[in-house]
Amino acid sequence: MKKLLYIITGLAFAFGFGSCKKYLDINANPNSATTSTPELMLSGSLVATANVVNTYNSMGAQLVGYMANAGGYGGFGSSVTYSFGNGDFQNCWNSTYDNLTDYQWIIDHTEGNLDYAFYNAAAKIMKAFEFQLLVDTYNNVPYSKAFLEKANLTPPYDDGKAVYDSIYALLDVALKNINEGQADLKNNASSNVQKFNANDILFNGDMNEWKRLANTIKLRLAVRARGIITFNNNYDPIGFLDKDAMINPGYQIANGKQNPAYNTWGYHYDNGTGNRAWMATTYIASFYNGKKLEDYRGYAIYNGFGGSSFATNQLGYESNSVPSAPSAGAWISNMTDDRNNGIGILKGPAAGMPMFTLSESDFLQAEAALVGGLGVNGDPSTYFYNGILDSYKYLYMYRDGTYDMTNWNPEADYEAYLDLNPDSYLVHFDLATTDAEKLEAIITQQYIALNMINSDQAWNDFRRTGYPRIANGSTNSISSFASLQSVSTRVDKLPSRILYPTSELSYNNENVPKDINQFTSKIFWDPE
Repeated sequence: MKKLLYIITGLAFAFGFGSCKKYLDINANPNSATTSTPELMLSGSLVATANVVNTYNSMGAQLVGYMANAGGYGGFGSSVTYSFGNGDFQNCWNSTYDNLTDYQWIIDHTEGNLDYAFYNAAAKIMKAFEFQLLVDTYNNVPYSKAFLEKANLTPPYDDGKAVYDSIYALLDVALKNINEGQADLKNNASSNVQKFNANDILFNGDMNEWKRLANTIKLRLAVRARGIITFNNNYDPIGFLDKDAMINPGYQIANGKQNPAYNTWGYHYDNGTGNRAWMATTYIASFYNGKKLEDYRGYAIYNGFGGSSFATNQLGYESNSVPSAPSAGAWISNMTDDRNNGIGILKGPAAGMPMFTLSESDFLQAEAALVGGLGVNGDPSTYFYNGILDSYKYLYMYRDGTYDMTNWNPEADYEAYLDLNPDSYLVHFDLATTDAEKLEAIITQQYIALNMINSDQAWNDFRRTGYPRIANGSTNSISSFASLQSVSTRVDKLPSRILYPTSELSYNNENVPKDINQFTSKIFWDPE
């Protein structure tokens, strides 16, 4: 394995935590399209979903120990104290509801129409996907009356468990719609069921992949709500995701057309640098550099990994001694010659945006098989090892879908990972002697695989399971990722959630839940 380091020419630093578009709130201004078609709405809605995913990833990365404040900047405020206000992370709410309004438009304008069964189903699947994001972030949210527009601009809040139950059922309906559409195309010579064609920037019109996505979202719901909500645990026979779910409308180096994660953390279309105020934590780096585990994926992810220029920090440590983030960004690997077609997390401005990775699907199946009763059979160790290997495959793949099998062979480095960590049950499932250790191994490996990709999902499962393990109250940077400036009242010194946005206090104050506290108010599945 060739692991050569070289220096990328530095560009000027730029501050700003990803300038966010100001989205309309569902209460302030119903943002329904009045003249459009399902075909046009689907592709545009999926583009917006990529931006939503990027917003949640940035939020989760701060909270679950993937990123820390870099040197050369100040004013981190609530980002390092956790003394959140209603203005913190509010785009998670606003952008999601704005996007959901579009999906609801597709549902409303295709409901009961077999010709548009695929469009109706896709919109329902995406509605379920995004409402889980909302519940996992805020718990109770407007759902049943959220899209009545002028008939009800101040919708009541539905219980988080009830929303989970509703979107699980919605996914069953979506699967039924797809199957009916596929049957009509197969059996009816005069079928007018509309195929996606170029309008599907997620799966290129492959409805079997949409069914796999629906199954996998159902599984995520069931795993997260295990022991609290009883679902039917019936999945379409097609199975779960068999590849990464990547949104790509044709990203390119142009204003407003770049991969949103790359635009936030890499470079802008004019070669201006993205956000340089954040860097990797010492905690997450310990899973790559031998402090906890040794892992070649660190070279694929981090700028300068393995060399003297690789720097990390613990969240909340602010001092003149804190190094600056690399001029090319902390998450642009310097192991490839062309930053526009690289490996790792930020593969380039034209790379697809990961919505749901195959690796996460593997780990969900591993957990479901371990605990039982969730409709997943098989050996959990098989899913576990698949999850690790599929993480290597995702990170080592160039944005154009190719591999450098000489220097970045995912199978070879996966085998090396097993060899480099021979005594760790976090890597070798058979060394885990209890179900608790097996669950820890699954969630810890999922944590590694989700690093700066879908960080919010790692944050959700950390709160649910307590893994990866941290030492409560520790100020040791490899023992805990809690901020050194934390004002949290929890024993782990972390927050339990973020707060409802300012827009809800302004426009829906009568209904927004009161007395919500970022340290004591929990999501329904959080046992702490």
